[in-house]
Amino acid sequence: MLNEIELKRQVWHSRRGMLELDVLLGPFAAHALPLVTAAQQQVYVRLLSQQDPDLFAWFMGHRESDDKELAAMVALVQDYAQSGQISA
Repeated sequence: MLNEIELKRQVWHSRRGMLELDVLLGPFAAHALPLVTAAQQQVYVRLLSQQDPDLFAWFMGHRESDDKELAAMVALVQDYAQSGQISA
């Protein structure tokens, strides 16, 4: 699991150069990231290492990541953005 400092770092890294990504990633990192599993947290860290144009395409449904773990994380973030809850 990410410690408190690492969680705060991921909240900061969730601030991207695109408003659309900020709206999706910021609330997820601040409220849901502490609640997911350690493995999901590591996938989220990997997700943030991707380029903004790729993230935008994935979140807007224009493309899907070839990496199944990243695709699942995109779906989890999208579900959280719609419902405000972590899906099981």
